[in-house]
Amino acid sequence: MPTGYSKYIKHIHALGDIFILNISFLFSYLIKFKLFNPSNDTYDRFSFGAGWLSDPYFYSLLLFNIIWIVLAIISRPYKISRISRMATILRSHLTLITLHLLVVSAFWFIFRAQELYSREQFFTTYLIFSVSLFFWKSAFFYLLRMYRKQGFNFRRVVIVGHGELAEELHRFFRLHPEFGFKFLGFFDNKKIGDRILGTYKDIEEYVQENKVDDIYCCLPYVQYSLIKDLIDFGDKHLVKVKLLTDFRGFSSKSLSLERYDYIPVLNVSNTPLDDRKNIVMKRTFDILFSTLVIFFVFSWLFPLLALLVRLDSRGPVFFKQKRTGKDNRSFSCYKFRTMYINHDDDSKQATKNDRRITRIGSFLRKTSLDELPQFFNVLLGHMSVVGPRPHMLKHTEEYSKVIEKFMARHFVKPGITGLAQAKGFRGETKSINLMKNRVKLDRFYIEKWSLVFDVKIIFLTISSLLRGDENAY
Repeated sequence: MPTGYSKYIKHIHALGDIFILNISFLFSYLIKFKLFNPSNDTYDRFSFGAGWLSDPYFYSLLLFNIIWIVLAIISRPYKISRISRMATILRSHLTLITLHLLVVSAFWFIFRAQELYSREQFFTTYLIFSVSLFFWKSAFFYLLRMYRKQGFNFRRVVIVGHGELAEELHRFFRLHPEFGFKFLGFFDNKKIGDRILGTYKDIEEYVQENKVDDIYCCLPYVQYSLIKDLIDFGDKHLVKVKLLTDFRGFSSKSLSLERYDYIPVLNVSNTPLDDRKNIVMKRTFDILFSTLVIFFVFSWLFPLLALLVRLDSRGPVFFKQKRTGKDNRSFSCYKFRTMYINHDDDSKQATKNDRRITRIGSFLRKTSLDELPQFFNVLLGHMSVVGPRPHMLKHTEEYSKVIEKFMARHFVKPGITGLAQAKGFRGETKSINLMKNRVKLDRFYIEKWSLVFDVKIIFLTISSLLRGDENAY
């Protein structure tokens, strides 16, 4: 596979995914209606005979394909580079599968298609598709890495400027042959040696004679005028020019380049949820998930819980409290009332054996059912399903003064559950160290967010609730 064929790799990924999606759908159809139920001839029309257009499953398959293509265009999972990690590729595709499942499910419920189509066939399709996609991606990824490690499909690269940063980049090329970079040498005005191919004035001639694909310029060692000339030269001769600057001290940060007109600015406080695409994905997930919970759970559970709260003690069904939201803006957070009417509810946390908690309130708090009304906060846009838990305004003011980077939690919307809660850091915070641990997990979540991460936290939360949490009181 010559270097120039690399551009087709993304197309191979995309076509392979669509092929596997269709095969998974058809195979699950055969499992449901033919292989294990040969006497059922109701769906025999789904074939490539004359009547296949009249089969409802054909339109279901068509919908599967259209939604997958639209979501792929929006989420861009095929934006893959040579140095992309397998975990990153799988995460992006798991996110896409999850979104696909949610959108198709929404269509089903909106148009009441569950009466027409088989749920077993529906979920079998996603099971087969997920497993097949994992093996397909893994096989293609590792075969391509092995192919490049053998010296094929490589890119010829040179480094302009010699120093510590340039040597680290050279070490990366040498230690990772699977990425397919063939290092040719350095160019520098002040040094000579076996790996120094020449001075800066020799670059253009060498690049043309040796068909160099990429030029890496190390900014600490190269003057601005030379970089500008090299970029112009690269544009003219179809050579990629890449700039390196020494930000190794910020390696834990997510860096992003922004443009203020023609001024490039490197943002060292970037998070995944600064990306508009990710914001749309998370908001779509929040709306769909909350709608499903309200429709299937809250619709019948709400009247029962409301009645129990009213019968147990005097006062309103709901408890409303001002809490800190995204960008340090306050909002009204809703819960089922779990305490007797008191004057400390905006300043004092619930403690173990707290006399303010009602009998039904104790049950609601232990099962977290008191948080259910917050799904309306999610629909209103105040909260997300997953995110750092919102605090009372008084506690935000207090903790922000004693805990470093506490306010960084408010870069994103607060959540009904979060990584800290899924890991057991919930309920009363008896010490500053407990709150520091919460903040550490919250910041980790913000910096590493993905839709798959959200789904994982939801499952961890459900698992924690089923096991019972001693901190829930």
